[in-house]
Amino acid sequence: MNNTQSQVYDVVIMGAGMAGICQARHLLLNIPNIKIALVDPRPEERADKDMKVGESTVEISTLMICKELGLYDYMIENHPPKFGLNFHWPKDPAKTENTDDYFHLWATRQPPLASVLINRPKFERDVLKMNKEMGVEFYNGRVVDVDLTSGDELNSVQVKVGDQQLELKTKHVIDAAGRKFIIGRKTDNLVFGPENLYGVNNGSAWMRVRNVDRTIFHSGYDPENATCSHYYATNHWMGHGHWVWMIPTDTESMELSIGLVHHHEVIPAQSVNTKEKFSAFLEANHNVVYQLLKSGEEVDFHYLPRLAHKSKQMYSRDNWYVIGDAAAMFDPFYSMGMTMMSFQIENVTEIIRAKFAGEADVERKRVVYNNFAVNMIARNNHLVSHHEKQLGNASIMSWRIFLENMWWFGVLIPMYIGKWHLDLPFLHKFGKQGRGAVVAETLEEAYKLFDKLLEKKQNLGFMYTHRTDELPFGYSITKDVSKYIGLSKYEPKHCNIYAEMRNTYFFVALWYLKLLWKGFGLSGLLAPKNVKRVLTLLKISAQSYVDELIFDYQTRNIPTNSAVAKQREEFKNYQPRTELQPWQNLATVDANDTKLPELVKVGS
Repeated sequence: MNNTQSQVYDVVIMGAGMAGICQARHLLLNIPNIKIALVDPRPEERADKDMKVGESTVEISTLMICKELGLYDYMIENHPPKFGLNFHWPKDPAKTENTDDYFHLWATRQPPLASVLINRPKFERDVLKMNKEMGVEFYNGRVVDVDLTSGDELNSVQVKVGDQQLELKTKHVIDAAGRKFIIGRKTDNLVFGPENLYGVNNGSAWMRVRNVDRTIFHSGYDPENATCSHYYATNHWMGHGHWVWMIPTDTESMELSIGLVHHHEVIPAQSVNTKEKFSAFLEANHNVVYQLLKSGEEVDFHYLPRLAHKSKQMYSRDNWYVIGDAAAMFDPFYSMGMTMMSFQIENVTEIIRAKFAGEADVERKRVVYNNFAVNMIARNNHLVSHHEKQLGNASIMSWRIFLENMWWFGVLIPMYIGKWHLDLPFLHKFGKQGRGAVVAETLEEAYKLFDKLLEKKQNLGFMYTHRTDELPFGYSITKDVSKYIGLSKYEPKHCNIYAEMRNTYFFVALWYLKLLWKGFGLSGLLAPKNVKRVLTLLKISAQSYVDELIFDYQTRNIPTNSAVAKQREEFKNYQPRTELQPWQNLATVDANDTKLPELVKVGS
């Protein structure tokens, strides 16, 4: 082996998968002249079988990829569109031959914000190439060790490339290497086990198939129920202790990713951990998906016995950071892994940018962003707690999905669009007043009520996420999103998040009252614990309304969109012109060239 060679970089990113390449591009776009190294043992031309759990984005991760990384055109030209989330529950678990055998929660229309499905090997290969063209150094090698120093001393990453041993020195080191957990294991930063993860104890099996006969699932014709494709969505097939995903990843080869997330308390690993067992499980429990799988050509199979984990710390004062799967993963149910990654990427870039600029409050930023990331991950952990009991109940899960979408569209999306997750005063208020904690507490209390209703075997009815007649006053989950999108409030802090929070907390209170009334009657409504929960939600709604009014007053002279305001100002001097600009020298044109062609007689 050759002697160790040393190189110095501003940032070394360990892992050139989804998180690593997106973080590198975001840094390049936001910090001029930054010097970045990317390290990954996989070659630049990713193998066709280099697949992960899930290949689907949602609104926030799509905004990060398309808006913040400037990849709109690339995604349109290379990856399938996505039309929301569909959920399916068997009417009779013993009969699952076709979609008529299921109750459905269909996406009925185009979503207000686009999202995409991703062919992961293609995306990672292409964006890695873009990063290299922008100046990133790619080391096709394996991280042997990392020496993390204290404070602002240079860290050292030991890399083996072929027969060479390289030492990459850097102030900032980012672990985006997924389940290798390079920094997590080095610093004892990882948390595993259901006792630490709100009871989540799950595993996953998945495979891809090509050239499927998608008509087995749906003919594509549904003129009275939808204005979007059912096939090009993330389809969730639900059952006791499990759910199955069905995600198109390529339009030319008709490739599908089909995967199972199972909870060990209900479905033991040894019953689904091979391709044959996985197929047999689908044949018995979701035969329509099994038929889809068998209609195509098998590409690969994977099994992961333990999905869920999280980190104690995301961004260290010693200039190391964990993002993506290296930081946390619970369940791909809502594709929240890439959502958490999107927030993390922007947090990390802002910390590093502030350090480069020598800003006085950089340590405060790091502390606040780290606390925000840790708490956000805890709240996302709640989103899949109690799944082992509730997934197979169509009534309860439809109510649950409605509630979780209220938080998603009412708080998280406006937070991301308005860059409120980077605003220290807002994050301080959000944490100090307990507004974020109330989200987790409300979810947990609702899930406990659902468990009680499961014991009673009570049918609450079916709650349709996409309809506007489930709650009073014509409430729609996406109403406020459409409002600020319609005004192009895409610049930082142009979206009044307090208005969205006021609306969301108020309607969550109404949702809670409806649940109590339908599930437990008057005694449930008047139970002191439940009354306190509703009053807490209404209190925060009122606090948010005050903040909304203050924010509106403070920003009364700021346009909703600067580009629109500039064009309107310029347009005041617009004068219509009826003449054309000269485009040729008539003096040099042959006289015959200026004659109009003779009209051709009809029938000639």
